[in-house]
Amino acid sequence: MREVIVIGGGVVGLASAWWLLEAGFGVTLLEAEATLGAGASFRNGGQLSYRYVAPFADAGVPLKALRWLVQKDGPLRFRPEADRRQWRWLAQFVAHCNADTHRRTTTRLLQLGELSRTAMERLDGILPKEEFAWREAGKLVVYRSPKVFAAAARAAQGGDVLSAAECVAREPALAAAQAVLAGGMFNRGEAVADCHAFCVGLGQRLRAHPRFRGVVRGDARSLLVENGTVRWLDTSAGMLAADDFVLAAGIRSRTLAATAGIYLPLYPLKGYSLSAPVRPGDRAPEISVTDFERKVLYARIGAQLRVAAMVDMVGEDASLDAGRIAGLLRQAHAVMPLAADYGQVSAWAGLRPATPGSAPLIGATPLGNLWLNVGHGPLGFTFACGSASILAEVMRGKAPPISLEGLGLRG
Repeated sequence: MREVIVIGGGVVGLASAWWLLEAGFGVTLLEAEATLGAGASFRNGGQLSYRYVAPFADAGVPLKALRWLVQKDGPLRFRPEADRRQWRWLAQFVAHCNADTHRRTTTRLLQLGELSRTAMERLDGILPKEEFAWREAGKLVVYRSPKVFAAAARAAQGGDVLSAAECVAREPALAAAQAVLAGGMFNRGEAVADCHAFCVGLGQRLRAHPRFRGVVRGDARSLLVENGTVRWLDTSAGMLAADDFVLAAGIRSRTLAATAGIYLPLYPLKGYSLSAPVRPGDRAPEISVTDFERKVLYARIGAQLRVAAMVDMVGEDASLDAGRIAGLLRQAHAVMPLAADYGQVSAWAGLRPATPGSAPLIGATPLGNLWLNVGHGPLGFTFACGSASILAEVMRGKAPPISLEGLGLRG
């Protein structure tokens, strides 16, 4: 039996560990934090957007980004770093900002999204959906600009095209925003869930699996390579050995890969979320809502309203920015003033590891026993199960269920 160390105990690492166990591997999980799912998986947007997977890199985005930078509560903040990785990533991002690349990446991500949806369904017998507040809410994307809305409606491939009034009729929580909306697009089949609860539940199933070797708490420091193979993983808990190693440690993966001479095109896109309790009588959304121009997500997860947004390019800084939290709260008040008890809101920030083209890196590396499952950006929860199923197949030497073109270091 081949023994594997999965580095990273977030949603992607946990899903990777489970699918590898089911494929016949012995698995040890290395996690730096005291609890599983404590990083970018903790309080993310909670949306499982299998059909709404548009890459961030697209034609016109660089010019839009300049406008966002001067908006008071704009979706983007940028802080230059004395780190060549930031500038290299930005150059690669701009190179991806064209219609052809966007179209190819979207096609591949839609395939990954459908694979992930079916993989999540297969997991239902192991981890019941009620344990992590899963709900098939559907997704409503609302637009403020008539021009942007018209373009989205022309490009729509399925779903319902709705006027502003129809958006409010479909989701009454948007009533206060009707005057500023041009319309919206509604897709059935999309879901919301509590990512952290999913991590906790899957972690419990891992511990009960006969091939699971346990969780090692510690920081991964470096990969020690001999003759093109990783021999040891140096950690704060000691030296660890295995037949194979899987990098699924979010943004930490880029530094760890560099110790083995591998460049991973990852950058931490910092995002924020608010969680507010929904009281009896509050008008919380039943549908998952995305405010397209503002890049703000609204989802009811159990008894909480989750509001998530922002892309801050400020390096590996996960601290809360009071100004950004205040801005997100202002937008929530304006769009859904009666949705929850905003006086009891709790705030969170996390680092989402993104590639320049928004497609994750799954599969092989130049080192024969080092594997990747990283770079999912804001769609880690959405793609976790599908990515894990791909990884398990390729590590067994089988053909992947979808093409890996554009989904790996060599893609």
